[in-house]
Amino acid sequence: MAGFMDWEFAEVMLQGYPAACSQSTKAAPEQHQPGNPRLSGRYCEDVPADNDSPQSPSPSESFEPAAPRVLRFAYVAGVTPGKWIRRWEERVLDIPLQAFMSDDGAQLDVLRDGAADLSFVRLPVEREGLNVIPLYEEQPVVVAPKGHEISVFEEVALADLAEETLLDVAALGGPEAAMHIVASGAGLVVLPMSVARHFNVKDTVARRLTGAPVTEIALAWPSDSTDEVIEEFIGIVRGRTAQSSRQPSAQQEKPKKEPKPDRRGTGVKKPKVAQRYAPNPDKGRGKGSRKKGKR
Repeated sequence: MAGFMDWEFAEVMLQGYPAACSQSTKAAPEQHQPGNPRLSGRYCEDVPADNDSPQSPSPSESFEPAAPRVLRFAYVAGVTPGKWIRRWEERVLDIPLQAFMSDDGAQLDVLRDGAADLSFVRLPVEREGLNVIPLYEEQPVVVAPKGHEISVFEEVALADLAEETLLDVAALGGPEAAMHIVASGAGLVVLPMSVARHFNVKDTVARRLTGAPVTEIALAWPSDSTDEVIEEFIGIVRGRTAQSSRQPSAQQEKPKKEPKPDRRGTGVKKPKVAQRYAPNPDKGRGKGSRKKGKR
């Protein structure tokens, strides 16, 4: 009876795995003897197809890492961004900074075509779709050919130039081209002092001009592209310190300091020792506080 039950159990096991054991059962037919009831086949398991070794992805499906972030800004002639670049490199180490100069006529085009993330512009500009922060005003100067009579003065009033020929800078192709025309003696131009110093054309002189409208430098960037990196650069330009609460880098969560270990220890305190002598009642009193009695 026991041998018959063992044979039934083996047959049930084989029926549970027909697909995986079909070849093994055909190669080894059933042998059932009354004295030795055993199954001549081997036990095997059906391995699912999901466990097949994964195939390597094709080159077209391989993941390409994203390009590292680079902050790009443009500036017009006369702006000196060196101090802001140095502060950025001191505070932000993982994002490089790229700077390039643009013409006054293209100071907003670099933002619209995506060539720059921010731009130092000379006001006035069209502000639609832009965030604009005024930074500082520029001192105007009058540029004249070398040897002109204004060269003997330190500053000149705009009213004193009523009889002079003032040239249109934009019509002449920009500040540098206009200064070259001034050097030839064709007339005078009014420019910001920083622009006249930047180009520094030979055979010209520049003097401070009073009574003339001033120009202003501002920082502009698209309204829909503000993020923490741009906010960090804006804070540096506006003079915020690295510890300012308005700087994104200063708002990052700082690691909590571990509590200091208890230096008092956990040992048993020593019992107080009883005083061997009574305290001196005269201790702390002034000299002669104790009355001297007769002996």
